[in-house]
Amino acid sequence: MRILYIDVDTLRPDHLSCYGYHRDTSPNIDRIASQGVRFDNLYATDAPCLPSRTAMMTGQFGIHSGVVNHGGAAADLPVEGARRGFRSSLDTTSWVRCLRNAGLRTVTVSPFGERHSAWHWYANFNEMYNPGKGGMERADEIAPLALDWIARNGKTDDWFLHVNFWDPHTPYRAPAEFGEPFADEPLPGWLTEEVRREHWNGCGPHSAREVNGYDNDSTTFDGDFPRQPITIDSMAEVRRMFDGYDTGVLYTDRYVGQIFDALAAERVLDDTVIVISADHGESLGELNSYGDHQFADQTTSRVPLIVRWPGVTDGQGGRVDAALHYHIDFATTMIELLGQPAPEIWDGTSFAEALRRGEQSGREYLVVSQCAWSAQRAVRFCREGRNWICIRTYHDAHHALPEVMLFDLDADPHEQQNLAGERPEIVAEALASLERWHGEMIRSAAHPVDPFDTVLAEGGPLHSRGQLTAYLARLRATGRGHCAELLQRRY
Repeated sequence: MRILYIDVDTLRPDHLSCYGYHRDTSPNIDRIASQGVRFDNLYATDAPCLPSRTAMMTGQFGIHSGVVNHGGAAADLPVEGARRGFRSSLDTTSWVRCLRNAGLRTVTVSPFGERHSAWHWYANFNEMYNPGKGGMERADEIAPLALDWIARNGKTDDWFLHVNFWDPHTPYRAPAEFGEPFADEPLPGWLTEEVRREHWNGCGPHSAREVNGYDNDSTTFDGDFPRQPITIDSMAEVRRMFDGYDTGVLYTDRYVGQIFDALAAERVLDDTVIVISADHGESLGELNSYGDHQFADQTTSRVPLIVRWPGVTDGQGGRVDAALHYHIDFATTMIELLGQPAPEIWDGTSFAEALRRGEQSGREYLVVSQCAWSAQRAVRFCREGRNWICIRTYHDAHHALPEVMLFDLDADPHEQQNLAGERPEIVAEALASLERWHGEMIRSAAHPVDPFDTVLAEGGPLHSRGQLTAYLARLRATGRGHCAELLQRRY
């Protein structure tokens, strides 16, 4: 058994051509999608990076693992205390331990552990290759490490190779010599000049006037990263944003193709399991967030999943699974397909049998969370034959968002029209589901304190903490006093 897991940081599925995007961003990824199963409604339980990958590693929701933030007490796994043995519980319950129990040699090529001081990420990997730039690597710096490993080990059996690319993450970094592959192609139609102007008068870190955070200091990105916009002051900058992101996706895809070619040269590609996914998606203007992942919304929480598993997905080439799944459900599914039991503490639900049969079997609803920029939980569900997401906000990352938002994702996939006031019965159902989920999670938690409460008690999510005073002054100085007054009343 050989498994290649391609993990592309910040990759939103609707910007892959195999998911219907109008730009040809992913020819090599598309090829695998045509041979396997594409999942349309797979969501990270917790976003962004550190909470998401910790959930995969532990098999648990953030409310159970304790990791929901990018700093503070809720950015580390809790101390196990007296029950800790000679080794921590990760030695027996981590995702990678389960892969090793299945007889696989486990390898990761990724800077993630160092970037976030997520040392638990390395638990039970046999080999770890850190390119050393803390997530600022380009694909041409990641791929050679994977290609070298394949040249030395590809023909052997029983391995799991995790390769982590970062190019769609800001700052957009594809080299100048890669050109402008999308310069003559239309932009997504939803982000019009009218929308841009509305965003220009709004507020929040990474909003139209502050794309790099809470200000527009050009030294943060400009110069070294000419593809990266600093403000969205024109439709030309809107193009720069979309083209920069999409070029990062295409640049990644080129090197993904090189890895496939290397496996083919070793004559093992056809019988290698290939999984392509991400830790979270990305806002490209949605909710006035440009080039970041700040919310528990559709664009941040939904991730791609493409699976080609010889002996499991044979005859299912190009099939689309539209059922609702968490990414930890796939972790559980993978372990079951390898003939191993999932640890009892895991929160994932396997859909292995449905995958084998070419059927769909998912969850009734999902609850997804964000607590590194904003503090939000959202319910993703279907009702009346439509797809909905209802977002409950506890801290809005200074974007002046309503406490409750409801979006019809079929009619409004970019979350522009909040229907909470028009459909109170749908909101009530969603909030009841959230309350039910929360009660179940707290009752089954080893540490029965919601880490959201810990984050809010510490002063809020890490990236929004301590920023308000200076930002209020900036808002007033840039003619957005109405935003300053609202935020001052709220916080």
